[in-house]
Amino acid sequence: MPGPLRERDAARDLIAAETERARSGSGGLVLFRGATGTGRTAVLEAAVRDAEERGMRVLWARCSPEDTGAPFATVLQLLSAVPDSADIAPDGADRGSAARLWRLLRAHAAEGPLLVAVDDVHLADAPSRRWLREAVRRIDRLPVLLVVTERSQYDIDPRYEGFARSLPPSLVRTHSVDPLGAESAAELVRAARPQAGPARTAELVRAAAGSPLLLDALLHDLDDGPLPDTCAALYPGDYPAAVAWWLETAGPATTEVARCLATLEEPRPPQPPAGPAVAPGIPGRLGGPDSVDLVGVLAAAAGADPARAAGWLAAMTRIGFLRPDPAGLPRYAHPLLRDAVLTGWPTVRREAVHRSAAQEMLRRGAPAEAVAAHLLRTPGVGLPWALRVLRDAATVAVHDARPADAAGYLRRALDEPLSDDRRQRLLTELGSLEYASAGGAVAIARLAEAQHLSAAPPDRVRAAVALGTALVGRGEVTTALAVLRRTEGSLDGHPGLTRTVQTATAMLADADLLTRQETYRRLSESGRHAPELVGTASRALLVRYESTAGLISAREAMNRVRALLAQPSDPLAEPFLLGTAAAVAEWAGELDEAERLVDRGLAGRHPALLHPMEDALLNTRADIAAARGDVPRLISVREDGAVVAARAHSGPSNRDAHVLMSLVHTGRADEAARLADAFDLSRAPDSWQLNRFLYARGVQRLAAGDPAGALHDFLECGRRQTAREVLSPVVTPWRTAVAQCRLALGARQEALALAGEELRLARVWNTPRTVGRALRVLAAATGGRHGLELAGEAVETLRTAPADAGMELVEALLAQGRQLLAAGDRGRARDRLREAAALAERQGGVRLLALAEQALREGGARIPATARTGSGALTDSERRTAELAASGLTNTEIAELLHVARRTVETHLTSTYRKLAIRRRSQLPTALDG
Repeated sequence: MPGPLRERDAARDLIAAETERARSGSGGLVLFRGATGTGRTAVLEAAVRDAEERGMRVLWARCSPEDTGAPFATVLQLLSAVPDSADIAPDGADRGSAARLWRLLRAHAAEGPLLVAVDDVHLADAPSRRWLREAVRRIDRLPVLLVVTERSQYDIDPRYEGFARSLPPSLVRTHSVDPLGAESAAELVRAARPQAGPARTAELVRAAAGSPLLLDALLHDLDDGPLPDTCAALYPGDYPAAVAWWLETAGPATTEVARCLATLEEPRPPQPPAGPAVAPGIPGRLGGPDSVDLVGVLAAAAGADPARAAGWLAAMTRIGFLRPDPAGLPRYAHPLLRDAVLTGWPTVRREAVHRSAAQEMLRRGAPAEAVAAHLLRTPGVGLPWALRVLRDAATVAVHDARPADAAGYLRRALDEPLSDDRRQRLLTELGSLEYASAGGAVAIARLAEAQHLSAAPPDRVRAAVALGTALVGRGEVTTALAVLRRTEGSLDGHPGLTRTVQTATAMLADADLLTRQETYRRLSESGRHAPELVGTASRALLVRYESTAGLISAREAMNRVRALLAQPSDPLAEPFLLGTAAAVAEWAGELDEAERLVDRGLAGRHPALLHPMEDALLNTRADIAAARGDVPRLISVREDGAVVAARAHSGPSNRDAHVLMSLVHTGRADEAARLADAFDLSRAPDSWQLNRFLYARGVQRLAAGDPAGALHDFLECGRRQTAREVLSPVVTPWRTAVAQCRLALGARQEALALAGEELRLARVWNTPRTVGRALRVLAAATGGRHGLELAGEAVETLRTAPADAGMELVEALLAQGRQLLAAGDRGRARDRLREAAALAERQGGVRLLALAEQALREGGARIPATARTGSGALTDSERRTAELAASGLTNTEIAELLHVARRTVETHLTSTYRKLAIRRRSQLPTALDG
């Protein structure tokens, strides 16, 4: 044991007192009892040294399992140092041998005080134990002190009743040798490793579990590096050897339970590399926080009595080998200790334990993931319940947004017996989940395998759509369309499914410019000449195409979309119909209807299957939030810089574009500049999302005072959109943006031509937002009296718009105010500018608010120096709304309580977030207190 004895003063005092009694002629028994490794032998050795220092002679015996078969082996070892002992050998009669040995001991004691030390008396042979017990009854009148050590650990199968059980208590002085306390163990570590810091010292103490034996072995194995979790990293291996010896002394039943517990603690197998959004793998759980569950599972796995298993867990926790985890379940004190317990145990035994645990937990009604966590550590079970549990666990993980975990369960499910059609469905889900969690060739290989297995036509379509989506995501558009066309050719006799595949083909063709043009040309021709061959979802795509091409109005688009929604459609085609209709409704300013369609589309899709409309629906949801001016919602879900950098090579997303414009809108110029520069757009794949980001970056550059850089981005956006036949300003109003840049650079004629063309296209779509915006820019480019008339028309047009045109109205009021100032009409100018400032503040438009206030100062107006940030800047309505939100109420609940529209609640919270400089609802309580 390293260093001096710790926490053993009571044992020393007891030995000293009993030694003095023996020296005075009144002997007795001192029994040291303790678990393996707690230092019983060290205490006995200290007692021997003390006795020798006091002039006592010592007889010593160390018992071992090899001695149990030889009668009186322990007593003969004791008396081997006594003169004439060589002539005394046991005969066939125990009683006669015992008498002769007793006479020899008594004669030796007559020569002076005597200490008789027996280590591990529980291993002594039965005749020796009987002889020693009889000696205890006689030595009270002799100068003989008998000191023995005995293992008193709780074992599953009790094998020994105890040395002193049949002795009168008055003859025995018993002392328990407890495990070392944490502070004493830490002192030993610091003495052996002075350079060890507090954290490393504490870890060493935990791994030793209060055992001086294990601590000594661990310090011998370790250098100054970090403490490993596996014994394979230890050399020369004294620590695992010490744990193995501890198990050997405990007996086979206890060893089995100890190893089963260690096996049940094994963490889940590692998952493949996943994206940042993927949750880490969960350790194997044991079905809830109730330790009774653990006892039952452990007893079933080890084939032990549950009552004895519960006792063992309690005893091992008492001595420090086990510690309760946060759920209250006993676990090994350190992973290294758990690994040492498992060292040398074959894999097949561990797998059997996990299978037994899974069965027992299923019988007890444990959650599917808790059962499946153990199935992950076993080969195929071959029984129906295993496949069912793994599928259920995957479903739970999908709903919890943990695609990597769900994929792990389905990978394991492939080891169970599966028919071809079931394997095909499982592979389709697995490939989809692997693509969602990690992407890459593995997912595509799974989906391709699913494509080649026989399956029902709907399942073939699902697999083809998933594979096509994955291929397009990897930039392999041609291959994706070939897969879909091949699937379409195999669907003779299934016209509904054929139309669904045609819709999917048209949707995925958006990723390739030439294919997109050809696809929509064919769809348009079919719609004119054979409309019965075009499904409702494909006709919705045609509405979307005509909307962006500037061919139809918003009213006509919505009428056609609503008519299509009222028609029956194939379930597999419905996501395409809902997603397309939602996008058109958002463009038309029907935001509530668009939101309902998005919710229906997301709720109706299979959560584990890869589908192109999921991304489309989520993009439309972001478009709706942006149209409503819900800046906090957009920014609160923003990815951090590390995540953006990790996917910078794949190009920006539509959400990145919205976040960028929101940062500009709220005056966060530095953050906006960092996000604008996060992507190398020269390497980004061609897509409509890239075009949207180019427009957003142009907005950021123009706001930062770089009209030339903004002009480049707007023109490039316009070139790309025109090539895609996206001419309407409903998506990216690049012409008005270019016109503003031209005006800033002094090119009025070019600006006038672009603004006029934008107004013509805006009047085709004919929503207040698009028309009002185009009128505003045309007014600025026109100037003079006619420009003032156009500016007034822009304001009045936007006043009739729904709530989605709020910031457009601010810009129109600001532009009209500036034109009125230029015309010398300061009174009306101030009215418009004050209205713009008030509306910008309510909308959280920090940049436009600053511009409005600057224009007011230029017009000679005084700006009140009121607080515009902090909790003191909140209006009464904003504070009341914020306090209700901080208490946990939803926007709908707040609206009902205050008898206001939900939009009003959203407006108040938007303004509150800006004034308090926060991003999330969860930050409200702290910010309001400040």
